[in-house]
Amino acid sequence: MSISRRFWITGATEALGLALVNHALEQGHRVAISSKDNQLPEPLGEAQHSVLRLPGQLHESGQDASANQRLEQNWGALDTLLINAGVCDYLPAGLAQDQLFEAIASSNLRATELCLKAALPLLAKGERPQVMAVLSRYSAQQLYHPTQPASASNSLVQWLRDQRASLKALGIHLTLVAPQPLNSPLPLATPEDWTPERTAQELIARLEERQPELVLEVLRPDRLWPLPE
Repeated sequence: MSISRRFWITGATEALGLALVNHALEQGHRVAISSKDNQLPEPLGEAQHSVLRLPGQLHESGQDASANQRLEQNWGALDTLLINAGVCDYLPAGLAQDQLFEAIASSNLRATELCLKAALPLLAKGERPQVMAVLSRYSAQQLYHPTQPASASNSLVQWLRDQRASLKALGIHLTLVAPQPLNSPLPLATPEDWTPERTAQELIARLEERQPELVLEVLRPDRLWPLPE
């Protein structure tokens, strides 16, 4: 993609999220970022003039409206929403280990819902608008008992798929990037040792293909989505 586009990248604090920001900036795009505690990552260097900082706690009500307002005031529209929906940015401090993975799944589900709500009217005014949502094995897991049918309330994967028809009606393309379901009837893909930089480069290159779904099997998820210490 040689033409500059207006990106909003969430979960941009570190690892994959920060690599996505840096790669998009290298490609000449304007990038709005949502990062933990609203901190602007240091490695952006001279490209900071192309960066718009947005609220980072997207799972909290009100932050979506604030993000929408800043985007509207500065750009008026949005071309690409890249949701890094595997992060631990939304976790409360002091979380018990046995609550960790459910909290990752539930907080990313909530943040994704509010983020898409904020972006939708701006994407509708964008150039060839698209959404790419990238899920980790953590955030793709089904909440509650896994034998229950997947629904928009217990599965981020299912919630995103349910949005596809309404997004298409607005001319917005959705690409879902997620690990292969463990109960898939197809042979499971072999996990690879993806680095943040390689993953970011591959995902941004794939945007132009506008595929409905991509499989991302990661050997070491903590390299892309570091767990809290």
